[in-house]
Amino acid sequence: MSYVDGFVVPVPKKNLAAYRRLANKMGKIWREYGALEYIEAAADDVKRGKHTSFPQSVKLKPSEIVVFSYIVYKSRAHRNKVNKQVMNDPRVKKACADMKAMPFDGKRMFWGGFKVIVNL
Repeated sequence: MSYVDGFVVPVPKKNLAAYRRLANKMGKIWREYGALEYIEAAADDVKRGKHTSFPQSVKLKPSEIVVFSYIVYKSRAHRNKVNKQVMNDPRVKKACADMKAMPFDGKRMFWGGFKVIVNL
């Protein structure tokens, strides 16, 4: 079975094009180091829930949109190897040098690694 890193991030609607450009650059780097898939998806049919939801999870503001992303790897060990290489890449270090210049609020972003249990 494979392994997945999942991310949820609030992005100001006015910054969505800049976020997409950044995601395209980052995705190419992840793929270059061996990630099997790199997906970034903007909310299209996502509603606030009564108890929890994607918008509530990031304290979404009216001027923002939720982006759900995931990266697929062969295994957790493969993910760790790829991420170590990515984080040491000078292009990534340069892009992440000034978090205030990012087109999203990284403080409200959350992520985690997941072991795939069903893949049809």
